[in-house]
Amino acid sequence: MKNHEVLTLIQEITRNDGTAYMEIGNMLMNGRAELAAERGFIKEVRILQLNIPHSTHVAKYEAYVNETFTIPDESMDHWEEWRKTPEMQEEVNLILKENHVG
Repeated sequence: MKNHEVLTLIQEITRNDGTAYMEIGNMLMNGRAELAAERGFIKEVRILQLNIPHSTHVAKYEAYVNETFTIPDESMDHWEEWRKTPEMQEEVNLILKENHVG
């Protein structure tokens, strides 16, 4: 695995074009998103729910994120939206549903 991030929150990320998407992340990724917003790579980020339960759906998505993506460091020069396979989008949808978000 590339990373060992534990996903603990749900956030809404607003792109510069005004469209938004939900992402499952953690405080580190939220901090990176805040930095991306300050630098103009995205419009804004807001936390919708903290301390989500570590369900089987979260565990599956967490494994995908850790294997597929690298957490940007503070020198990032763009925002990388985590592209999801249809299966992983369904996992995110189930996480949102089980946490009554969206």
